[in-house]
Amino acid sequence: MSPETPEVYRLNKHLALQLGVSRREADNLIEEGIVTINGTPATLGARFSDGDTIAVNGKDIKNDTAYEYIVLHKPIGYVCSRRQQGDTPTIYELLPQKYHHLKPVGRLDRESSGIILLSNDGNFAFTMTHPKFAKTKIYNVRLEDELAPLHQQMINDHGIQLEDGSSTLQLERMNDTDRKSWIITMKEGRNRQIRRTFGALGYTVAKLHRTNFGNYSLGDIKVGEFEVTTIR
Repeated sequence: MSPETPEVYRLNKHLALQLGVSRREADNLIEEGIVTINGTPATLGARFSDGDTIAVNGKDIKNDTAYEYIVLHKPIGYVCSRRQQGDTPTIYELLPQKYHHLKPVGRLDRESSGIILLSNDGNFAFTMTHPKFAKTKIYNVRLEDELAPLHQQMINDHGIQLEDGSSTLQLERMNDTDRKSWIITMKEGRNRQIRRTFGALGYTVAKLHRTNFGNYSLGDIKVGEFEVTTIR
């Protein structure tokens, strides 16, 4: 490219970065006709150059954002939300203000602990959470009662029917003498799926802790602390 030729950028990629959405969501905004380049409505597949003005709903979109990724060790008692729910604190109270623009990638409920990813990269969030990418998640789970061998086999081999479909988890005992503590591997991520799966068989989950999410793990990150990371 000669010095006289301006560099050209993909519009949907730019919107995804600046707005913290996926490229598919950026394309939806373009299709709605609310994205403009120099005042002209943009079309799917559009590109732009340095110096062009990009706006969404009439508001100019800046070009000064870089992708950021964080691994947080969420404690029990925090919600993965920007908005506080009653007296329950949010995970953003664990982060410096400069990271409050990042969005959670997936969720853990208030009574669960473990790894949470946050990012402003909408495409990253999409590939980490959409079912078609089947990202592996690993949990340490403690039940209030011992899990019967038959129920273990049912969950592993056949799945448990829930109101939103069958739930199959891969269960592994943490040790040979304890049938309350389990390592669970799954590639789904439906709302409270583990708790509902055991609940359907009459069990109560006393502790649920996520150690791995895709290529990411907690490692040595202490409870309530975080690390800045990169795409793996």
